[in-house]
Amino acid sequence: MGKKIVEKIVDAPAKVLERGVSEGQKAAIIVMNAPGQAYAMSKAGGQKIADNMPENAKKSYTKAKNYWYLLGPGLTTGASDDDPSGIATYSQTGAQYGFSLLWLAFFTMPLMAVVQEMCARIGLVTGRGLAGNIKRHFPKSILYTCTLLLFAANTFNIGADIGAMAQAVQLLLPKVGFTILVISFTTVILLLQVFTPYVRYAKYLKWLALVLFAYIISALLAKPDWPEVIKNSFIPHIQFNKAELLLICAILGTTISPYLFFWQTSQEIENEVADGQTSIKKRMGTDKEQVKRMRIDVWSGMILSNVVMFFIITACAGTLFAHGITNITTASQAAEALKPLAGNATYYLFALGIIGMGMLAIPVLAGSSSYAITESLGKQQGLNHKLSQAHTFYGVIIISMIVGLGMNFIGIKPIKALIYSAVVNGIVAPVILIAIMLLASDKKIMGEWKNKKSATIIGWGTTGIMVVAGLAAIYSIFPQ
Repeated sequence: MGKKIVEKIVDAPAKVLERGVSEGQKAAIIVMNAPGQAYAMSKAGGQKIADNMPENAKKSYTKAKNYWYLLGPGLTTGASDDDPSGIATYSQTGAQYGFSLLWLAFFTMPLMAVVQEMCARIGLVTGRGLAGNIKRHFPKSILYTCTLLLFAANTFNIGADIGAMAQAVQLLLPKVGFTILVISFTTVILLLQVFTPYVRYAKYLKWLALVLFAYIISALLAKPDWPEVIKNSFIPHIQFNKAELLLICAILGTTISPYLFFWQTSQEIENEVADGQTSIKKRMGTDKEQVKRMRIDVWSGMILSNVVMFFIITACAGTLFAHGITNITTASQAAEALKPLAGNATYYLFALGIIGMGMLAIPVLAGSSSYAITESLGKQQGLNHKLSQAHTFYGVIIISMIVGLGMNFIGIKPIKALIYSAVVNGIVAPVILIAIMLLASDKKIMGEWKNKKSATIIGWGTTGIMVVAGLAAIYSIFPQ
């Protein structure tokens, strides 16, 4: 009875939207088609340029193009990790502690990559998403609890990201109202998720990942002390005070985050569905070539994510910390503080990066919640389905977006939302990681693709670190 009530509540927003878009959908489709048409035109233009290249340059271009086509879920998952909330966390790290925590970028990269590779492998081998696998092999109470906590954490994050995007626009266009901006961003992102065909939508997310290079360029323009940067990149330094522990926990929580686990697995499934493997039976099993492509994709995405973390910390350490500006609570505040110190170019790149990464990360946050909930309930799910085919799936996305939007009007400050999100992630991440480790190491489930010894060691090590980080975050936040 309770399950049916929950399903009706979740389905309702999607059904209401479906009824209201019979005519509006035509206009929406035209708007959504425009980027695709622009992409097709640019692709044709790019091919003409390639045809006129010298032979050596043509070979390099072909290699680069083939590599780009290999990238997919891993790239977008890694890029989404550097959302506006993550940007704020990394900016605060650089502003408050200078270069001293740069080593975390290199430390977390292999941990993040190994876990995400396990998630992708689970999806490829079983043909199911992460929630579906947990549902089959663990008590449902664990799945339902984790799923609800994931929804809460993601929604807090969505609210903070929407607000950050609006503030970033106001840095560039001060006269535009905050209310108009948050409503506009919510509407556009929602329309893209609901009405854009998955194949095209995945391409948009992939291209948005390139926005991250804005932060690499901004760090180079900031002209930091490179000998200090190199030294702190490889020598761990921790003061063990409460504030620093909390920030380290926040970095671990935003880097190795539950929503990435669910999104990665589900996107591997989406790609297979797009290729015509529409049933679990057809999707089950994988081969060396597919696993090789997946690993290139996943590791590329995770390396990009952590490289960008490194450069955001570097940019803020080399400018803000160096000038005594140590209290940064939002990504837009970081961009504004950088302007007089690093110049207009860095300021604009930082602000545009916040907007672009919000457009990429918010759909991932909302989508991962939806995959987890709908798979837990055994309902039709996936961006490959139309609105009329997956009411529950799109209903969860709509609710996530509306609640996240509402947070910007009820007095919950972005930094508080991120703290709540960090605490919830600190509770959820270790539980989900244990489930991932048990699934990926089980020969009955994974066959020849079960974890190798190195992955097992790194995976359990990561789980242990996240348990400690979660407990430390809770300890650091609550007064003693």
